[in-house]
This record gives sequence, C-alpha cells and structure tokens, in this order.
Amino acid sequence: MRKRLTVAGAALLTLLAAVFAFVQPAHAAAGFSVANGRLYDANGTEFVMRGVNHAHTWYPQQTSSFANVKALGANTVRVVLATGDRWAKGSAADVSKVISLCKANRLICVLEVHDTTGYGEQSGAITLDRAVDYWLSIAGALNGQEKYVIVNIGNEPYGNQGYATWATDSANAIKRLRAGGIAHTIMVDAPNWGQDWSFTMRDNAATVFNADPARNTVFSIHMYGVFDTAAEITDYLGRFRSAGLPIVVGEFGFNHSDGNPDEDTILSYSQANRIGWLGWSWSGNGGGVEYLDMATSFDPTRLTSWGQRIFNGTNGIRATAREASVYSGSTPTPTTPTPTTPPPTTPPAGGCTASYTIVNQWQGGFQGEVKVTAGSAAITGWTTRWTFTGGQTVSQSWNAALSGSGGAYTARNVDYNGRLGAGASTSFGFIASWNGTNPVPAVTCTAS
Repeated sequence: MRKRLTVAGAALLTLLAAVFAFVQPAHAAAGFSVANGRLYDANGTEFVMRGVNHAHTWYPQQTSSFANVKALGANTVRVVLATGDRWAKGSAADVSKVISLCKANRLICVLEVHDTTGYGEQSGAITLDRAVDYWLSIAGALNGQEKYVIVNIGNEPYGNQGYATWATDSANAIKRLRAGGIAHTIMVDAPNWGQDWSFTMRDNAATVFNADPARNTVFSIHMYGVFDTAAEITDYLGRFRSAGLPIVVGEFGFNHSDGNPDEDTILSYSQANRIGWLGWSWSGNGGGVEYLDMATSFDPTRLTSWGQRIFNGTNGIRATAREASVYSGSTPTPTTPTPTTPPPTTPPAGGCTASYTIVNQWQGGFQGEVKVTAGSAAITGWTTRWTFTGGQTVSQSWNAALSGSGGAYTARNVDYNGRLGAGASTSFGFIASWNGTNPVPAVTCTAS
C-alpha cells in the first residue's frame, strides 16, 4: 500500500539526500569524478596520478611503452594524440587501440590533443574549439571508457599571446563536450605554454569549473623554468588546494631550456598533498630537449638519470604510485606508500636499519632496492653494507654513492637524502646481474 509523505517528512528526506550527496563523491556514468578538489575513480576511491607522458602520435609503433612504464610502477600515462591539423590524425581505431593498451596494462589513460600547443604564438596551432571537433568525431572510441580514460582537451592551448580568452574558450569547450555526450572527467591545461605565469588559469579556475554542468573538471599546470623555486611551486599548487579545486602537474622536467625547475619540491609537495603528476616524457624527445627522455631509445633497461629520478627516486613512482582500484577491485584510499616488505625493527636512538627488496627480476638481471630507516632519533647520514653470495654484480645505482669489490658492497647517502628525522625513511636502488641463483643478502646500516 502506498503512503503519502508529509511535507515535513519530504523536507527531511531532501535535506538528508543533500547531505549525503555532499559527503560522497558524485560519480558520472560509472567513470571518474571530482569532489572537494579530489579525483575519484568509479569505485569512489581517491586516485592520485603517478605517471609519465608518452609521445604516441610521433611514435605509434612504440606500443610496448605502455607495458614498460607499468612495469616500472606507473599508474597513469598521458598519451599525445593529434587532430590531423599539425600532425597525423589519431583515428578512432587508433584511439581505441591506445585505450586497450592502457587497460591491458592496468593504466589510466589521459588522452590529450597536442595540436593546440602555443595557439596565438605558434604557427599552425589550432583552437580549443577545433580540438573539441576532434573529440566529438571520435566519441565512439571514448564512450563507455569513462572508468579508464580522462580527456585532456588540448595541450598548452595558448602561448604568451592572446591568452586573455582562455577562461571563456575553456568553458565553452567543456560545455560543447558535455552537450556532445562526453561524460568523462575533463582535464584543462593552462595557457602561457602551460605554465600560467600570468595566473590566468589560477585566477579563473573556479569560473571554468562551475561552467562544467557535471562539475567534473581537473586543472593541469606544466612546471618548467617558471617554477624554479619552492615558493612558486607551493604557492601555486596551494592556492588550488585552498580553493578546493582539483589540480595536477600534467608535465614537468628536471631541467629545461627556459630554466631549471625545482623537481624535488614538485615531487615532495605533491606527495604531501596528494596531488597527481605526470613527468615529461618517456622517450623520443628532440629539438634540444633530448635530456628529458626517461628511457634511452624507448629501452626500459636504459633509464637516464631523469628516468631514475622519476621512477626510483625519493617521492618517485615506485615509492608513491597506487594502481586505480577499478583494476584491483579494492577500495582502500592510502595517503602514504604501503610498504611491500615488513618494516625493520626499531633501532636504538641515533641508529638506523636497512631492508633489501628485489623489485623486479628477469633472466640474468634484476632491480634491487634498499630502504633505510632512522631510529628513535634523527640522523645526519647513513652507510649500508652487504655481501652478495650468488655472484651478483651491480651495474648502475641511484640515490646513493655505491662501491663494491668481490661481492662486498657499501652504499652511502648522497647530499639530499642523508638527513632523516626519527623514524623517517629513504631508499636507493640499483640494477645488477645474477647467474644461477639470486639470494637476498643481509644488510647492515650505520648512522652518522
């Protein structure tokens, strides 16, 4: 039998529904969503991007890159696509293939149109409106993939001229995408070649966010030479956090022709504040910025110093990335890295302990990692020692000064990771060969 609600009862239910909607992420049609300045996957689990950019449109044959960056720990890959205006068009079939590669490797795909780069200053660059035309033309490849794909409308959509219309043009582009049936989380790049030195995106982000009928937009800042001090980085990202607006670092490097970014602050502040980032770029750079390659000639066994920093360094991908729960089916929302090996026992005051982990192993070679943890008092430096018993030989290392002879190895801190607070940890890694067996050695740690 049906009953009518009283006016008061209906009002109470309406109020409760509003409260519930406020505290729970409001999801799109089974896709990513944004709530209170955070990004959530389709399970309602907070998702923090930790990944790299891949220049697919210029290197479409490098399909193994998706598996390679996943094997190194990434949870996201930002994929360069093109509309056909400046570079060969990424067809709907090609985009479907890219999405399939992301899904097969349990990666989240951020798909971006690169033809917009530097509009108003760069010859041949296209408008955001033209980029929307492209997205709508391949909507068939996107629809139904909201759990796995984020649509980045256009890369660095303005240079240093004509960017005053960024807010209006971005808002109109979002509304056109929504009207065209694109239900994905949308990512919007900053003007000024992505670096927003004019603060155009920063000061108009709320207006653009509110123009999205789905309130499902994320903002992306690119950090190169403009962001060469800790104060600039923390102030810019901090303003978005304070405003409750979602922000990611969609591109950044450790060096650039326009200046030297402070990548350590980008990484540490992002980790402390659960801000996503995507380093530029996996491989294939040219035009004088070849040093931004993370892997030499797309070879994951030949990581550059930049690649080692991104994947294996402090606050890097291995230490901080968490796979999207839509792949694992889990729903926890860790905000700090979960250890993959049991924590060491607490050492005496002023001391340290070390734990050894084989991160990855293949025929004849492996990647190892040693985690150093301070005791109940701060330390200013550390030295670890171990002896291989299986004939293993280290060929390269990072985040430590390592030396060895006859199987006995010593690793000391470098200048940026020697000082550890009580109970704090750091890690270093290495690539080594093995033959026959690869036993785990005992590691000792001495503090200074």
